[in-house]
Amino acid sequence: MTEYVLSDATREKLMRTSTASVATQLYKRGLRNQFIQGVRPVAPKKKNMVGQAFTLRYIPAREDRNPIEVFRNEDHPQRVAIETCPPGHVLVMDGRKDASAASAGSILVTRLAVRGGAGIVSDAGFRDAEGIGELDMPAYCAGPSAPTNLTKHEALDINVPIACGDVAVFPGDVLVGDTDGVMVIPAHLADEIADACAGMESYEAFVIEQVANGASIIGLYPCTKEENHKKYEEWLASQ
Repeated sequence: MTEYVLSDATREKLMRTSTASVATQLYKRGLRNQFIQGVRPVAPKKKNMVGQAFTLRYIPAREDRNPIEVFRNEDHPQRVAIETCPPGHVLVMDGRKDASAASAGSILVTRLAVRGGAGIVSDAGFRDAEGIGELDMPAYCAGPSAPTNLTKHEALDINVPIACGDVAVFPGDVLVGDTDGVMVIPAHLADEIADACAGMESYEAFVIEQVANGASIIGLYPCTKEENHKKYEEWLASQ
């Protein structure tokens, strides 16, 4: 099976697509639970986060395995994940939905951004959230947290299937993040979803304009009246 590679064309379409539109299109294909629960943008960005998943799995920390000295190990999985996440990918962390300790801080996240990361997502906490929020790279987490991850989390596995906010995330899946949160698109559906959402976003822009001008949503959203379909075609031609 050929490994999926996110194309520039699909990335560009998804950069203009809301997570709401992605959710609707995935629902039409039987996928109902692809929105990562409990994570929010550290700071709002003007552009979407779009990239394939590169994953890191945490397990509960155990005191005899996680003294502060483990960070001196050059093969520490958290550090290795930051240094090996491919440019254009999103580092996705399984932090067990526990924001009481940080899964990363501003130094590591800055390093990921400098290396060309498309974003970072964790269902645990981040420390130094203000500094992370100042980066151009989008970042999502369950909340700010000062304690080091070693108090609660042990980084263990890199680029394996994980859970993040109750969603199964496989390496190579495509993540789309906006100000609402993050959707996970199975890799084999990414191109199809991007194409479908492009048309959906266009129609919704037309609907918003019509509603703002006093139109009823009955027969307009969803479009069940031919007259509204014709209006949309005329509107589309004028754009």
